[in-house]
Amino acid sequence: MIARRLVISGALAAVMMAPGLRLRADSLPDAAPPSLLEAARALAATPYTPGTGMLPPPFAGLSYDAYRGIRPIPGRAAILPHGPRFAVDLLPPGLFFPDPVTVDLPADGGFAPVPLTPDLFDFDARYFDAIPDTAPGAGFSGLRLRHPLNAPDLLDEVLVVQGASYFRAIGQAMVYGLSARAVALGTGGAAPEEFPRFTHLRLHPAQGDAVRLEAVIDSPSLAGHLDMVLRPGLDTVMEVAVTILTRREIADIGVAPLTSMYLKGPMRAAVSDDFRPRVHDSDVLVIDNGAGETLWRPIANPARVETSVFVDDGPAGFGLWQTPRDFEDFEDSEARYHDRPSAYVEALTDWGRGGVVLVEIPTGDEFMDNIVAFWRPEAPLAAGSEHRFAYRLTWTRAAPFAGHALPVRQSRSGREHDRPGTRRFVVDFAGTGEELGVDLSASAGVVSGASLFALPEGRGTRVTFLLAPEGVDLADLRLVLRDGGGVAVSPVWIYRWTRARDGGV
Repeated sequence: MIARRLVISGALAAVMMAPGLRLRADSLPDAAPPSLLEAARALAATPYTPGTGMLPPPFAGLSYDAYRGIRPIPGRAAILPHGPRFAVDLLPPGLFFPDPVTVDLPADGGFAPVPLTPDLFDFDARYFDAIPDTAPGAGFSGLRLRHPLNAPDLLDEVLVVQGASYFRAIGQAMVYGLSARAVALGTGGAAPEEFPRFTHLRLHPAQGDAVRLEAVIDSPSLAGHLDMVLRPGLDTVMEVAVTILTRREIADIGVAPLTSMYLKGPMRAAVSDDFRPRVHDSDVLVIDNGAGETLWRPIANPARVETSVFVDDGPAGFGLWQTPRDFEDFEDSEARYHDRPSAYVEALTDWGRGGVVLVEIPTGDEFMDNIVAFWRPEAPLAAGSEHRFAYRLTWTRAAPFAGHALPVRQSRSGREHDRPGTRRFVVDFAGTGEELGVDLSASAGVVSGASLFALPEGRGTRVTFLLAPEGVDLADLRLVLRDGGGVAVSPVWIYRWTRARDGGV
């Protein structure tokens, strides 16, 4: 996982709409340039060439604070108008971002790459002395898009594309939280993870409140192409197509990966002893599977890496959700976890057989992403093959639509102190019903004491039960509410219990 706070340390800055420069191309073809998909196909047909990871001054050898001291200058690399409703910032290289990224912007009816020169940026004198005129071999590290999300005369950040193939977005009244990636390789496996990276970005002319972005992807195992249409708003929606061009057989691919952070919550609050009741960007994995079920899987911060696979055929979608939405849920006025978006991936084509994979990685703090969810096809991708995955990606504050009479509201658990070795689970559902039955099972251990009752003041329905592991270290729990005819009226609540860091339940 890469550090998660550096990229967004200056996030959510809003600027007044301002004029900027017009880019020109020295030489452009008579016809519009082809899609970057052709460039990706050509790249896949050649051996992979690794980058040097070396940067020239003034971008070399930077500390965290020094990198933050490089600021794009408005009119040169920041707040460049992109149609009447967008502006773009070009982001400097350095620190975690040594590999050059070519950025094409519209110019004279075509596209032109923007040359990187140090005079596009302001350098904080506390960290920099003389600044050279040129930086040979350096390229941008990505870009940031702005749009009047929350007020008509202010350009809020709406999208950042920076680092490997990562990107993140927000809609109205949100702050940056979880990220998406174009592709993941080897996530959660025994071997080191491979991080394909964007090498070329092309921003197309804006069309009203929509803008198209293309990217070329490269890594030892594959080349690829991302084609995205971004529509900012109350929810920010992306229509994404990712084309994978393999250099080798790939069995460990992750399609439409979402990357987030979960430190603690009411399922196991003792992981981190601080004043906040919750610390996370996402707390639930929601899956709408091909069988018409909604799976509701609370996220955990386990004592060791845990990988869960939810086998499926033709999934409708999956997402990482931030379900608590009140300040009091987190009590963090700086991080504003209650304002962080959820992200939902909706398949636009038939993805066939495979599984949604959830990887949970132990963490002792909130500064590293430790949660990843993605789709993995059942069959490996053959060497030299081409595969296209299309999906809609929505960044939202809305509650997940479960399509059930009794959606899940919250989950809690804790040790049962008068019964050593036993843990109590509490699951609250919105709404009530007649003749409800509890369908509860565990893959290991013993579950007992299941009870169901209405919460006071119409707050919904509560199910509580006990788990006694009885010597096992892992148990997958499954709970669903059924009506008198046996029909499911709630999502399928699923949770993986593992032993705590102290070895207890």
